[in-house]
Amino acid sequence: MFRLSFFTGGIAQTNGWLLETDSAAVVFDAPEGMADWLASRDPVRASALVLTHQHFDHVLDAARIRAAYGCPVFAFAPFSRDLTLERLWGAVTGSSLAVEAFEVDEVLEGRDAVTIGGLDWQVLHIPGHSPDSICLHQAALRIVFGGDVLFLDGIGRTDFPGGSTEMLLSGIEARLLNLPDDTRVFPGHGDATTIGRERLENPFLQDGGW
Repeated sequence: MFRLSFFTGGIAQTNGWLLETDSAAVVFDAPEGMADWLASRDPVRASALVLTHQHFDHVLDAARIRAAYGCPVFAFAPFSRDLTLERLWGAVTGSSLAVEAFEVDEVLEGRDAVTIGGLDWQVLHIPGHSPDSICLHQAALRIVFGGDVLFLDGIGRTDFPGGSTEMLLSGIEARLLNLPDDTRVFPGHGDATTIGRERLENPFLQDGGW
């Protein structure tokens, strides 16, 4: 029914995911190198790009992908360098890093659902790692593209500007842990996991009693 593949690249080893169906090819996140990886998969053509949040490591190739395929970009908020870590990265490393500006065609703030690539997705806004973090849940396929919200044995960092551990854990409890145990989670870093596995074994989720 669908084919899933991924690319991992950039300085933070960020995952970009490609979901192919009979009628669409939807890209989730755009780490550095993702555009070249997609080009190598010709004749696959991206029909949409979904950004789980706008930290720099997830959007470095967004402008290139949008230009190459003319595909709409979906994100919680319009492009904003205030939602990336460019300045923080520069302060820590002493090097410059510039994210090329891109257009967000579909702003998802305030929306609970969206149709992308012929599939209906639940939009789960779960801030705490970043103010604009979202997860995309497809109920029929039982999959979640989770960005930097929930990882295998981990959760997103909360020590960045706008971060909150309490907010992130509360959002995971309220919006992810109520999904079926066999729901697969495809994160922004590291290996895929399932909701049931993380509910039972993720050390960050045990003290809350859920």
